[in-house]
Amino acid sequence: MFTLDQVVLWGRSFDEYRRMFAISEADLSRRILGCADGPASFNAELSARGGNRTGNVVSCDPMYRFSKAELRGRIGDSLRLVLEQTRRNAAEFVWNADIPDIDALGRLRMAAMERFLDDYALGREERRYINAELPSLPFGDDAFDLAVCSHFLFLYSAQFPADFHVAAVAELCRVARDVRIFPLLELGSIRSRHVDAVVEGLREGGFRVGIETVDYEFQRGGNQMLRIER
Repeated sequence: MFTLDQVVLWGRSFDEYRRMFAISEADLSRRILGCADGPASFNAELSARGGNRTGNVVSCDPMYRFSKAELRGRIGDSLRLVLEQTRRNAAEFVWNADIPDIDALGRLRMAAMERFLDDYALGREERRYINAELPSLPFGDDAFDLAVCSHFLFLYSAQFPADFHVAAVAELCRVARDVRIFPLLELGSIRSRHVDAVVEGLREGGFRVGIETVDYEFQRGGNQMLRIER
């Protein structure tokens, strides 16, 4: 089974974000927070196409306290670890024309992470990359229209207990009116042990909560996102 002892730096592309979170063209003009974004290239690619002219895209992650050189070294370590784990547990993933094999996965991930690294210095200057972490974010209430969280909440369920997940999702709901979390699986491609507790708490709090199927699946069975609105 695919396992990791701690959170690793592993970034996905603009196109993958759009598919994972069912992000529409209209969504791209909203104020967007990418939480626990790591070295994803969503911010860099959206900014490059003019989507950040009004400062509407912000990424936050505690890894942004590191320099570009430090991040590059950590990305290299993550690349070797994750590809080896994926190779050992290939049956847990969906291999298709988008990602046909391990080598293609490595190229795709490194292309996204290099795009992030190329943008990192400018993004820090423009306050698009903020050193911050759940469950306490340095943003005001309703600072964003949309908050997305990719491959952190639920994925690391063994490392972070249910009360952390409940508090983290509540914080995302404080800073954004529309929250989307993907995937609902933990490492090993099994449904997260914390999904039910989070959903129950949100519904008790009066939020509209839904589990939506999306047009993206790499972890086998990982084609659903949690969407919370108020």
